[in-house]
Amino acid sequence: MAVDTGLFIAVTLVYLAIIICLGYLGYRQTKGDDDYMVAGRKANSVVLALSYGATFISTSAIIGFGGVAAQLGMGMIWLTVLNIGLGILVAFIVFGKQTRRIGSKLRAVTFPDLMGKCYQSPFMRYAAGLVIVIAMPLYTAAILIGGAQFITSTLQIPYDTALIAFAAVVALYVVFGGLIAVMYTDALQGGIMLVGMTVLLVLTYVHLGGVVEAHTALAAMSDLVPEALAAGGMTGWTSMPVFGSPIWLTMVTTLVLGVGIGVLAQPQLVVRFMTVKDDRALNRAVLVGGPFILMMTGVAFTVGALTNVYFYQTEGLIALAAAPNGNVDTIIPNFINASMPDLFVVIFMLALLAAAMSTLSALFHVMGTSLGFDLARRTDSGRAAMRPIQIATVVMIVVSVVLAFILPGSIIARATAMFMGLCASAFLPAYAHAMYCSRPSIRAAKISLVVGTVAWFVWTAFVHVKESAALGISNLLFGVPAILSAPWQDVDPLVVALPLSTAALLVGWALDRHEVTAEEAAKAA
Repeated sequence: MAVDTGLFIAVTLVYLAIIICLGYLGYRQTKGDDDYMVAGRKANSVVLALSYGATFISTSAIIGFGGVAAQLGMGMIWLTVLNIGLGILVAFIVFGKQTRRIGSKLRAVTFPDLMGKCYQSPFMRYAAGLVIVIAMPLYTAAILIGGAQFITSTLQIPYDTALIAFAAVVALYVVFGGLIAVMYTDALQGGIMLVGMTVLLVLTYVHLGGVVEAHTALAAMSDLVPEALAAGGMTGWTSMPVFGSPIWLTMVTTLVLGVGIGVLAQPQLVVRFMTVKDDRALNRAVLVGGPFILMMTGVAFTVGALTNVYFYQTEGLIALAAAPNGNVDTIIPNFINASMPDLFVVIFMLALLAAAMSTLSALFHVMGTSLGFDLARRTDSGRAAMRPIQIATVVMIVVSVVLAFILPGSIIARATAMFMGLCASAFLPAYAHAMYCSRPSIRAAKISLVVGTVAWFVWTAFVHVKESAALGISNLLFGVPAILSAPWQDVDPLVVALPLSTAALLVGWALDRHEVTAEEAAKAA
């Protein structure tokens, strides 16, 4: 279905006009670097919740992971469980309050700045900033790809044009408005996403004859699972894969655990906790954030799996077979365009654009502050301090756009899981140690960050076959796509790197405590 161009233009102009107004409001309220980087530490709880949720959920969840659910089934719902349990409850209650208190006390304005000040270590600041600058463009590019693909499939315009225009619009208000503009626009975009996903769920069930009928039809399609997927352990779209099979390992270790745990150490989310003035705002935000995440991810994974019923009833094909070149990232856009009323296509396109823009704006902001503030070690204040950060933001946006042109298809979900897994492996143990230890060990933090990062990269380059085969380093050096055989080559790097990072932190901490005890004993003697 082709969108009514006049209707789309009218709705989009209204949307963009509001976005520009909110961006300008953020610009007017941004007087210095504290406003630019942590929104002046006075964000409203509802704005925080919607901004956090909209930043967390992007086109990678709706298009990328929705497409994966179409391919692998409703086992993806376990990711929704972890998203709410860890990404909202644990993140806000366990980490959020401590992050706000310590961040406010130390006047930290970025995640690397927080780590550097907690440990009184330039190394931790530089290392965290470097990981962000090197790795975050991959995730950012995946978000750009998701938004551009939907614009292309809906408006039938060239992909290159869609990608560049999309990045330019977001860049405009991020570069000038800082985090205040980002959070204001996030709140609006979160509201649009909630409306779009709710209507999508209702219309999908209406289209398929009802809730019971839709799920019964999907369960009856288990004999249509492609031979390659069945050999990998898939048993159907309403059941989990065979325990321990390659598909089970991919779903559980990469998609569910990689994203579910990785969310706890996302720099663009951690900084949100430092934007509110008290713990009560965080408590109230949980009441909004939990249902929001449930609707965003739960609907995407449910509708994704149910697209198989629609395409089988209309085309005699499962969703993956109906996708051009087997690209899972096109399944949700194609389903929307083929099955939904013209008005809803426009509304849902805005919801997807809102999802992509909200996450993109946060990633642009974090990359810019990491490069222009943390790595450059600026000491200016006021608007003078913002200029190098704005320049750095533009540089990182350009890098991300170039990368988006290079990456292959079906990359959105994988790139998201990769970045979140790396963040958890590199940052999570040291971050938790800094928040809950009165005298955090700098030795332990350094060892943990280095071990977690190196272990993740080594496993990615030489063992996890989905990445190692594409990178080609293992094949070049050892003549094989992965140096270990199944099942290890299907185990996500997070499952190996995070335990090693945690163990490294405990060893370093124990060594420090032993040395302190020895010194105290020597003084007493």
